[in-house]
Amino acid sequence: MATTTTTATAATATPTVVRAPAQAGVFEGLNPSIYNPADPLVLFIIQATIVIALTRALYWPLSKIREPRVIAEVIAGILLGPSVMGRIPGFTDAIFPPASMAPFRLVANIGLVLFLFLVGLEINLSYLLSNWRIAFSVAALDMTIPFGLGVAVAYGLYHEFAGEPGTAPISFGIFALFIGVAMAITAFPVLCRILTSLKLLNTTVGVIVLTSGIANDVVGWVLLALCVTLVNAGAGITALYVFLVSVGYSLFLAYAVRPAFIWVLRRTRSLENGPTEGVVALTLFMVLASSFFTSIIGVHSIFGAFMVGLMCPHEGGFAIKLTEKIEDLTSTLFVPLFFALSGINTNIGLLNTGTVWGYVIAIIFVAFFSKLAGGTLGARLNGLVWRESFTIGTLMSCKGLVELIVLNIGLQAKILSTKTFTMFVIMALVTTFSTAPLVSWLYPPWYQQKLDLWKKGKIDWDGNPIIPADGKDSEEKYRKGDVATRLLVYLRTDGLSSILGLISLFTSSSAPTPAASASSDNEKAADPSAAHTDEQRPLRIQGYRLVELTDRNSSVMKVSDIEDYASHDPIVKAFGTSTANNTSRDVIVSGQIAVVPEEGFADTLATQASKTNSDLVLVPWSETGTISEIQSFYYGGNSSIKDNMLANKDFAGLVTDVYEKHRHLAAVGVYVDSSLLGTSHPRSRIGDDSQATKTGITRQLTRDATGVSLAEAQDIGAAKFHSAESKGPKVVRVLYRGGEDDLFAVRLGYQLAQTDKVVLEVVVEAAANRADSEMAALKSVLSESLGDRVVYLDAQDTAEAIQSLLSPCRQVRSSRSVLVVVGRSVSSWLASSVEAGPSSSAAAELAAVRKVLGLKAARLAAEVRKGAGDKANVSLLVVQAKTAPATTTTMTTAGEGGVPALKRKPSTYSQESGHVGA
Repeated sequence: MATTTTTATAATATPTVVRAPAQAGVFEGLNPSIYNPADPLVLFIIQATIVIALTRALYWPLSKIREPRVIAEVIAGILLGPSVMGRIPGFTDAIFPPASMAPFRLVANIGLVLFLFLVGLEINLSYLLSNWRIAFSVAALDMTIPFGLGVAVAYGLYHEFAGEPGTAPISFGIFALFIGVAMAITAFPVLCRILTSLKLLNTTVGVIVLTSGIANDVVGWVLLALCVTLVNAGAGITALYVFLVSVGYSLFLAYAVRPAFIWVLRRTRSLENGPTEGVVALTLFMVLASSFFTSIIGVHSIFGAFMVGLMCPHEGGFAIKLTEKIEDLTSTLFVPLFFALSGINTNIGLLNTGTVWGYVIAIIFVAFFSKLAGGTLGARLNGLVWRESFTIGTLMSCKGLVELIVLNIGLQAKILSTKTFTMFVIMALVTTFSTAPLVSWLYPPWYQQKLDLWKKGKIDWDGNPIIPADGKDSEEKYRKGDVATRLLVYLRTDGLSSILGLISLFTSSSAPTPAASASSDNEKAADPSAAHTDEQRPLRIQGYRLVELTDRNSSVMKVSDIEDYASHDPIVKAFGTSTANNTSRDVIVSGQIAVVPEEGFADTLATQASKTNSDLVLVPWSETGTISEIQSFYYGGNSSIKDNMLANKDFAGLVTDVYEKHRHLAAVGVYVDSSLLGTSHPRSRIGDDSQATKTGITRQLTRDATGVSLAEAQDIGAAKFHSAESKGPKVVRVLYRGGEDDLFAVRLGYQLAQTDKVVLEVVVEAAANRADSEMAALKSVLSESLGDRVVYLDAQDTAEAIQSLLSPCRQVRSSRSVLVVVGRSVSSWLASSVEAGPSSSAAAELAAVRKVLGLKAARLAAEVRKGAGDKANVSLLVVQAKTAPATTTTMTTAGEGGVPALKRKPSTYSQESGHVGA
């Protein structure tokens, strides 16, 4: 009976069902904020999103005052850590539970390895070799003084905070070595960004800081590796083995791996064309393998990645191109996580006594003033003035992200406790934050200009001229037509072809006519100094390409390697080759690149115009619809830009700034190509009169003799170009109504007409001052020099002026290309409104263009767009003459290193003659 019961019970028992883990996520009650070791990705995404979003939000205001992004990343970590948000009950357990920090730390350390590889890639040892004397002399003092004072601070820290939780039992010597390195090291990557943002990278101060920073960084990393080796080694002989293996490995990378790697790069043509996908994979493999090796021998993994970065060549811009392949993901995701981790490990709440805060102040004081003293003395001993020396010392005191990496290594190696780690993090933030403002105060642009002129011997220290002014009469330039012999051309990818066409008019202008030459010979006989006048000078044309500076490492590396980068830039090379090979006069052509923030484009052009003493700055109007040179086929969805390129507000703002910045420096000419005015189709600039071209249809079908429809154009979508010689004579039209801008426009037209291939037509508006003596003298010179190639057209009213400027040339019927040169001066000329409704878009466009190019150019452009210029391809050159300021600021100071005072006195400065004249 018992047996039967047992059997029945067993038969009715329900077996245990093993179910798979829930797969429906939140629909089955899953809480994504709860850490799941089997799927750590969910919580990691939440953590990374919070860190990146908070970092970006904090960086936006900091970027306005030129602070590096690492400050925002560390502050974000401090806010998310126990110092601030960690005090909210449940926040740390929900978002950053201790169990979840292992995968977070893993991703952060992977980012650190890649970032140290990029730091090594950014260092160009050729700078150190070419300036090794001054680099090592400045770096030696800049490291020994902070290192010695750091050891003194370490003595107090060691005895006050030794034995705290989380620290290893180490000797004072190892602790002092680490603190000395932490005090002496300089943040090279942050230093590059500060120098670039302040436009100091290519100055004397920038070169010295850059080379000294490289030496400082290399020596600092070696000392840090030695410190980590001593901590990790159990015995003295083990530390020696680790050190010897590390040295041998470095030599192996330099003399075995590097030649083999360069051989691979040459075989794959990666040096010329950039790294291939296989080369990128090979490089990352070397980074990970090197990090693995240095980690297993007892040195931190970041040293292996750093050495591979140093090993990579910089020839042909390979380092820049390789950085562009890796940097975005690293700097956007990985690096913020690491530095946020530094902030999370920081606990300001532990700094809860007066003694602790006393040590914090002492650490900040020693870290800043010891570096300031070392860098200043090193620079001063090399012959720099005191203010330059103080600037170098201030820059070398920048700690930045390198200091934070050092501190994290010390925390991981248990050299530092959380309390001492927090002290040094605060020091790193304070010294990094203060660097850019202090440098801007110590070494402003006006002081740099004064110092440059003083070193060249053009002024004394009080700003007084050393070389007296010459009293050259402007009438001489009228006769020779050389109103612009030094041209500065803003090079853009989109406007290159159009600006080259305009430059060809300058380079084809011939020598003065015999009458003018004879007159000039008589002047030389009477005055021997006239032999060195502008007639003997060649035309100097400098192409200046502006590349936007971004937060990317590669952008800063372009500034560091600017000379090599400029020599390989295709736009600069194309401009130089085309200009130099298509000239009938003596022309000196040069090209240069500047990598600056977009908002600094106008200032950079003005600075270059001042340095080169340019007579005329040429700016082509954007053909892309934006300041960017990259063509946008959809114009960002803005149809108004597509319909009217002059409605480009961003580029209009740049042009306005260029006009204003150069008002007292050089004349400015803004060139608007005919394709932007709608007078010629962008795809056909050869004067094609076919109906398809006029209507903008390029794929029109026509019937063949067989009755089969075929495409009319076999080169659909092809860009068409024509030879400048095939178009015959050119027509240059100038409007004169009075004023300095109009007078300069006539003089510029005269210079362009110094060749038989140009016909000059001067349209004199009825409102012009007939008694203008300047114009009368210039008109006499024009008639004498050009003969029948100059035509004067009188316009009685607005309609006649427009008709004369936009109509085909009667003398040169074979040419349909007309260049109209007008002054920018804002006057009442053509004050009547556009023939449209009071609220029409045409009126709004006229008002917008008027603010930038002036009323004359705005009305001409509007008339061309309405169809007044259908019979001629009209291009527009809007010029603004250089005007002399009533007063010029000169600089005086009580002493060489003191803060100069400003003194106003009536004077003008000429760089060409090297004087300030009253």
